[in-house]
Amino acid sequence: MKKALLFFGLMSWAALSAQILAPGDLRCEYKENPLGIDVPRPRLSWKWRVAQGERDVMQGAYRIQAAAEREDLEAARNLLWDSGILESGASVHVPWGGPSLRSRQRVWWRVKVWDRQGRSSPWSAPAFWEMALLDTAEWTAQWISPDLPEKEKEYNPPPHLRREFDLHGPVRRARLYITAHGVYEAHINGRRVGEDLFTPGWTSYPHRLQYQTYDVTELLQQGRNAIGVILGDGWYRGRFGFADEWNIYGTQVALLCQLEVVYENGLREIFGSDPYWRCATGPIRMSGIYDGETYDARLEMPGWSRPGFDDRRWAPVRVVQHSKSRLLAQEGLPVRRILELKPKAILTTPRGETVVDMGQNMVGWVRLKVRGNRGDTVTLHHAEVLDKEGNFYTANLRAAKQQVRYVLKGSGEEVFEPHFTFQGFRYVKVEGFPGTLRPENITGIVIHSDMEHTGRFSCSDSLVNQLQLNIEWGQRGNFLDVPTDCPQRDERMGWTGDAQAFAPTACFNFNTAAFYTKWLADLAADQEPNGSVPFVVPDVLNQNGSTGWADAATIIPWTLYRKYADRRLLERQYPSMKAWVGYLDELAGPDRLVQDGFHFGDWLFFIHPTNWNDKPGYTDIDFIATAFFAHSTDLVRRSAEVLGKTEEAARYARLFEEIKAAFQREFVTPSGRLSPHSQTAYTLALAFGLLTPEQEPAAVEYLVQNIRRRGNHLSTGFLGTPLLCHVLSAHGRTDVAYDLLFQTTYPSWLYPVTKGATTIWERWDGIKPDGSFQTPRMNSFNHYAYGAVGEWMYQAVAGIREDPERPGYRHIRLQPEPGTRLQHARAEYESLYGRIACGWKRRNDSLFVQVEIPPNTSATLT
Repeated sequence: MKKALLFFGLMSWAALSAQILAPGDLRCEYKENPLGIDVPRPRLSWKWRVAQGERDVMQGAYRIQAAAEREDLEAARNLLWDSGILESGASVHVPWGGPSLRSRQRVWWRVKVWDRQGRSSPWSAPAFWEMALLDTAEWTAQWISPDLPEKEKEYNPPPHLRREFDLHGPVRRARLYITAHGVYEAHINGRRVGEDLFTPGWTSYPHRLQYQTYDVTELLQQGRNAIGVILGDGWYRGRFGFADEWNIYGTQVALLCQLEVVYENGLREIFGSDPYWRCATGPIRMSGIYDGETYDARLEMPGWSRPGFDDRRWAPVRVVQHSKSRLLAQEGLPVRRILELKPKAILTTPRGETVVDMGQNMVGWVRLKVRGNRGDTVTLHHAEVLDKEGNFYTANLRAAKQQVRYVLKGSGEEVFEPHFTFQGFRYVKVEGFPGTLRPENITGIVIHSDMEHTGRFSCSDSLVNQLQLNIEWGQRGNFLDVPTDCPQRDERMGWTGDAQAFAPTACFNFNTAAFYTKWLADLAADQEPNGSVPFVVPDVLNQNGSTGWADAATIIPWTLYRKYADRRLLERQYPSMKAWVGYLDELAGPDRLVQDGFHFGDWLFFIHPTNWNDKPGYTDIDFIATAFFAHSTDLVRRSAEVLGKTEEAARYARLFEEIKAAFQREFVTPSGRLSPHSQTAYTLALAFGLLTPEQEPAAVEYLVQNIRRRGNHLSTGFLGTPLLCHVLSAHGRTDVAYDLLFQTTYPSWLYPVTKGATTIWERWDGIKPDGSFQTPRMNSFNHYAYGAVGEWMYQAVAGIREDPERPGYRHIRLQPEPGTRLQHARAEYESLYGRIACGWKRRNDSLFVQVEIPPNTSATLT
């Protein structure tokens, strides 16, 4: 046998030239130039930039300067803060060290750095952030609701609200602070305010309500102005939930907005929501999360948000007494239009229906272009799949209609997009289109939270590459303000189990730090006084306490600490983490076994397709519950160590050992065999450190035998699947993990790919081998949980791993494990420090490995 040669090409960015380039990608609380934040001491980050090919650049010092005006900053005068030259390698999460910040204050800042040889960079380009309203008393505006007749358990037309006002001079600066009960779309002088969608977002409304800040200086004019706002139901009211539930949070939409204008002469004037606004309904006849939108263009009101519009027949508004104490500035990421897709084909189904194939299961809506007569109605139905005969299939949507109706006004080409709804779909059935439907009449608008795309993976296998794309598209479709389970049927909720399973992969694909920061605060807000965590966050089901689901309270904060070194977030969530473990401790009692309460278990594990009594993937509920009790306890112990809570860390370490001993007594034989004898059981026991070193080899062999006995198929569900390949690789059986990855028959990751999937399915056999479907009661074709294998692909196949001792990729472990069925693989990840890349390829009998790390980091290549 020939001896293989291994060549390494290490290409880190570093310093050989006389001067380092200026730092770039300046961020404040993960965001670029954020407008309206209420963090008292914002954290600042930057990335080094050096000439290509330079090596071994490590930061030795930095200096930050900040001023109220950009001109002052660039001239280094009237500074708010000058850190001076600080000997430090920190370039991520550097806290503001200047004086206390005030409401509305804009801070311009810049940074320069020195390497360890004392060579300095130029100053960075200036960046800024702006503070929001830090005191509730600064909200002088009043909550208002439209005084219109409405029905409580039906869709009501979204009301339009407006008010005119005068500006008495040139405007230097203007800010709109705005929120709603429901969702809003704001306009000033006929122009839309901002690009954000579904604002103010979905939070735990009884505890937390976001507001947005917009720079509207350019929208205003001297003299007469008008502001208009449309209010939609969103998640606040309307139909949402499982049992035909309506108005979960309230029965009336409401508006709170405050326009603050600073004139050139320095005077400030405030125009807020007050009793003098007027309201009416308009062309949007209904718009709901599940059921779509009906829009009658004949009822449009040209100029309704411009000055001079005649609103004398409009109704008044009512001042309502809603709290302002739960207001917080935008914390998460806004939802925006991200991509546009053109149709792949226009089909005529066997039933004779006209169906547009977008080529990709997506989330958003269709932009419709149409010409026709006044009163013509075009109806768009949305579906994820066609049935095996090629007909339009919507049974899996359950009670969600996903229907958009547009009534033409009959005046040339009309262009329409819905307002307060979104659909999950690949196929669009078009009814009532006047004339011949052409591709240019339909455009797919892809929307999701505006996350930075940070990860890319590719290899020599086209099916695996499609799997990676499916994982990414599953995340796009389900990261819409909250991490939802699915985006199409009558659900679309923030299921905690799906979220914790997928979080490590999510953090590779996109920068999710701000996204999860907001959601985790809602989790803590909705947590029960006894520490139990809801099934879904925000909590609209009023059910809680399932292990593997509620452990999102511990798993996701720890994941964000690993990925982003976010110690402040870990500290904020620590009470919530402790409370969940405390709940489990109380539930388990002195025997340390969790045997009470409701638990989903290893959801959607493999069951024999023709014999439902044969459940080879089943794992006992008390086994899973106790294993996650141990795991969350261990994560709280690790968190306590990071936070310097030595005594608490010791206490949780003792508790973990007690749980482990109880687990051993109850579920482990002396030979290392487990009861239950399932793939998930061995995976959890090995992943969570619940076996002794002497027991682990036998347990690994039992796991491998189980996989081999099933023809290299997995039988795991939502809880076992994310950890399965990691466990195999950690114990020297990456070969078995590759066999699972490349499996193309059911159940496997690639089976849906062979069936044409463009997102991850909820079930391993959403479409069965004979072309029929799984039960429509629960068969989503865009459900990211099983996409959690993506982290293993980044880490083991490509080789990019974080170092738990130096989190946030300050030190990187580069350790690819090439599989024999691949000729090459490569991944890139844009960390907070910069781009990390690791790739390998085979050439004859040699293996070539090429890696890249950013400045101010180090790496170990194995």
